Amino acid sequence: MQTATHLDREHCVRAVRSKDARFDGWFFTAVLTTRIYCRPSCPVVPPKPENMTFYPSAAACQQAGFRACKRCRPDTSPGSPEWNQRADLVARAMRLIADGVVDREGVPGLAARLGYSTRQVERQLFAELGAGPLALARAQRAQTARLLIETSALPMAEIAFAAGFSSIRTFNGTVREVFALSPSELRARAPRTSGPASAPGTLSLRLPFRAPLNPDNLFGHLAATAVPGVEEWRDGAYRRTLRLPYGHGIVSLAPRPDHIACRLTLSDLRDLTVAISRCRRLLDLDADPVAVDDQLRTDPFLAPLVDKAPGRRVPRTVDEAEFAVRAVLGQQVSTAAARTHAARLVTAHGKPLDDPEGGLTHLFPSAEALADVDPETLAMPRIRRTTFTTLVRRLADGTLHLGVESDWPEARARLLALPGFGPWTVDVIAMRALGDPDAFLPTDLGIRRAAGESGLPSTPAALTARAEAWRPWRAYAVQYLWATDSHPINFLPV
Repeated sequence: MQTATHLDREHCVRAVRSKDARFDGWFFTAVLTTRIYCRPSCPVVPPKPENMTFYPSAAACQQAGFRACKRCRPDTSPGSPEWNQRADLVARAMRLIADGVVDREGVPGLAARLGYSTRQVERQLFAELGAGPLALARAQRAQTARLLIETSALPMAEIAFAAGFSSIRTFNGTVREVFALSPSELRARAPRTSGPASAPGTLSLRLPFRAPLNPDNLFGHLAATAVPGVEEWRDGAYRRTLRLPYGHGIVSLAPRPDHIACRLTLSDLRDLTVAISRCRRLLDLDADPVAVDDQLRTDPFLAPLVDKAPGRRVPRTVDEAEFAVRAVLGQQVSTAAARTHAARLVTAHGKPLDDPEGGLTHLFPSAEALADVDPETLAMPRIRRTTFTTLVRRLADGTLHLGVESDWPEARARLLALPGFGPWTVDVIAMRALGDPDAFLPTDLGIRRAAGESGLPSTPAALTARAEAWRPWRAYAVQYLWATDSHPINFLPV
């Protein structure tokens, strides 16, 4: 499949005719005769090719006057993997839009974060996606509104403002235009659930993904490294606290055969879009596992590892600054020791919160709170204390920024300039916090051991040279190599 800039008509038609779900989110099919747009895997009889036209985004379909299909619900398809595997302007802009920046700061705020003019951002987004930032944000608001309409009993007025609409009138008009149904009609069509009623501010959602998805290393890693008070594994689900733009939240994520069961409790429902975006990013749900695994299978030494358990994802983070701090705490110590260090910081400097289910007690401390920590209270070598204090102060004063909009090479360079930051620390932050799918850890002890046992070169230089064939998916190769070990990070908790 080609990039969204130049959709290949022949490939698109073939995907629609075969109802290939792998391409859901890559592009959308608009039917000229019905004025409806669908995902490629729509279960209805495919239209004639001459009646199909293709768009790279739902926003472009809506802007062209097409309505969302009521059968396949294209607005709920997985996001395009393009935005998580690239670091150019368009990809960074799309990650920011998914994080709700346009709703909170407007298009000028989006452009300022990216370091470009408003006109440049609008022009590049329209050229590649057929829609500008306002239209893309509007499509996202419509999707958020639909979620709230169908999964909550909130009054429509509250839903309108929680989804980011400026008025009830705009909310009603957008929902009717996008879905060809009024908000009340959407609610009436929603399936009824027979389970217990959710607590106020709690929503139960299904997060889609492209199959296959192997949950073992994904949830195993999150559970094995969970910081007490902030994260836990309970009753088959990973739970953690979330720091969000308007308040805080608690999320529960559990793997299911065809989706991730997500339960969100939010102090402010305006954070719903951001919370969903960060949970999808945490679990790498917008990845294209078929493309990744096909590339890695070309190496005869990796092929058996991929065939044994395909669909591994890269466990990421909901807070880039938090992960950077935890990476420093984990330098040259065991997983258990890193958790102990982090738990002490949480107890001393994290913001307390109430968990209706018990178990979670705090938000992970912000960089601003950690910048005031007395280094002498840190139970770590003096050199690592300097590394820690320098990092949190740079994060707190804004001279170092790690976020979804980060330019990966620039962020790497800034991290490498900090005292105590070597290639391993920078690459693990690039892989799990910045989201670089090609980050690689040739000096990691577990990787070198796995490489030696698999017949691959085990010295960093030779392994790096061999890994050139795995580009641009070396971060996924790391997951397959790590999985050869018996460490708890590689197993779904019982």
